Amino acid sequence: MRARPPRRQRGVTLFGLMLWAIVLGFGGYVAVRTLPTINEYFTIQNTIAKIAATNPTTVGEIRAAFDKQKQIEYAISSISGNDLDITKENDRVVISFAYEKEIELFGPVYLLIKYAGRSK
Repeated sequence: MRARPPRRQRGVTLFGLMLWAIVLGFGGYVAVRTLPTINEYFTIQNTIAKIAATNPTTVGEIRAAFDKQKQIEYAISSISGNDLDITKENDRVVISFAYEKEIELFGPVYLLIKYAGRSK
């Protein structure tokens, strides 16, 4: 009878498990810190889409409508009606915006996210 070589052990080592826990934990931390800003972006996008759909006639009317909606929506805090760029393309009002958001991760490390959007 011939002796079989010992089988290799398979599985995750403690070091590998700790490494993946750190990577997933950091990814989760970044996601939790950025989700409120993503929510704010989509809220602003929906707000300007609603305003553009009403076919406003003046720039002041658009800015006032945005500021009124900003008072209702608690999520909007980064921009105001004065930060909107309002143009006209093919007889349609186009409202656009752009802003930057800095998110402190830890110590001197920040994450900078640049948001931009426009009505259709």
